[in-house]
Amino acid sequence: MTVFEAATGPGETPPADSVAPRESSADAPTSVARLNATIRDFVARWNTVWVEGEITSWNLRSGNVFARLKDTQSDAQISIRIWSSVRARIPGDLGVGDHVVAAVKADYFVKSGDFSFTVAAMKHVGLGDQLEKLEKLRIQLRQEGLFDPARKKRLPFLPHVIGLITGEKSDAEKDVHRNAELRWPQVRFRTEYAAVQGDRCVPETLAALQKLDADPEVDVIIIARGGGDPQTLLGFSDERIVRAVAAASTPVVSAIGHENDHPLLDDVADLRASTPTDAAKRVVPDVGEQRALIAQLRSRATTRLTQRLSHDIAQLEQLRSRPVLRSPDPIIDSRSQEMWLLLSRGRDTVTRQLETAARKTTELRASLRALSPAATLARGYAIAHLEGGVILRDAADAPVGSALTITVDRGSVAARSEGEIPESV
Repeated sequence: MTVFEAATGPGETPPADSVAPRESSADAPTSVARLNATIRDFVARWNTVWVEGEITSWNLRSGNVFARLKDTQSDAQISIRIWSSVRARIPGDLGVGDHVVAAVKADYFVKSGDFSFTVAAMKHVGLGDQLEKLEKLRIQLRQEGLFDPARKKRLPFLPHVIGLITGEKSDAEKDVHRNAELRWPQVRFRTEYAAVQGDRCVPETLAALQKLDADPEVDVIIIARGGGDPQTLLGFSDERIVRAVAAASTPVVSAIGHENDHPLLDDVADLRASTPTDAAKRVVPDVGEQRALIAQLRSRATTRLTQRLSHDIAQLEQLRSRPVLRSPDPIIDSRSQEMWLLLSRGRDTVTRQLETAARKTTELRASLRALSPAATLARGYAIAHLEGGVILRDAADAPVGSALTITVDRGSVAARSEGEIPESV
């Protein structure tokens, strides 16, 4: 068989520009370079094909990606290369384990003799498509504020009744019950069973959430599952469940039990617990820890109160040791003498002022009496009044027949004028 027949297959025409000899033998072998060039030219005629597989390795070097793609039904694998120019156009979250479809073209490197495929396009498929949709929904819900920490409700310190949504007879239920009862033996549960995967997951979880949220005795609700792969967790990223949890009036704890590819329930829940066990520990306080805390607080309060009393007693003793409190009699005696002197001085001052005021009063009374018309009347004078009480000052004002009132020292008499009496010469 010729070299071209080996490279192209029987009956195919080798490329016109091939430099490999028509025949080769042990005596006239072809070169490695010519063989590789022949293979490269043959491979270059292959068209681009779409291939489906799972990424098993993903190495980034100098902006380019060197990876391997595995068949989903067998162990067959191919090497792929994604140049930086193409990498900018494909989803940025691609990685190991992703199920993808890729447009690839065969490429043979003459220098190294390596055979691989160059990727022209790549996208998620199957679960990858679903995860891509979930990522878009996550962005939308974040923009709506459903993931905002400010809207998340605080969990009660000690819930009286815990609502639990989980699979029937599941390990998650046992873990939550066991760890919660170990921490607080009197804790009570109200459990609603729901499918935690499959088609029944969303409607049953919604019904259980609605029932527990409407129960006034339930203080907090835990949605628990024992982990799982991304496919089985898709129900907890359903938009209906996410919005129902956001609208619930009761605080909701997500305890799906996973770390990677966490569902949207984790983002909208009021608290995310890594496992059902972690949920029980974070919802229910430890009675032993609380007792120790109470003992510590009582000890601190006792110590503080003792210190305060000791400080106040020391201050009282210091005050009592002062001379003014130890022997107050001399101070009282000296003050009493001073008070007696002040009292005597005040009494003398008041007496003098009263005597002075009495003298002034007597003098004023004498002056008033001397100036009073009554004193004049007492000396034998009289006052004549016309009708209306007008004092008669001019005899001409009392013609004959005028009625007069004569006021003397003791009383008044009525009179009538006989006319003016001429003055004697």
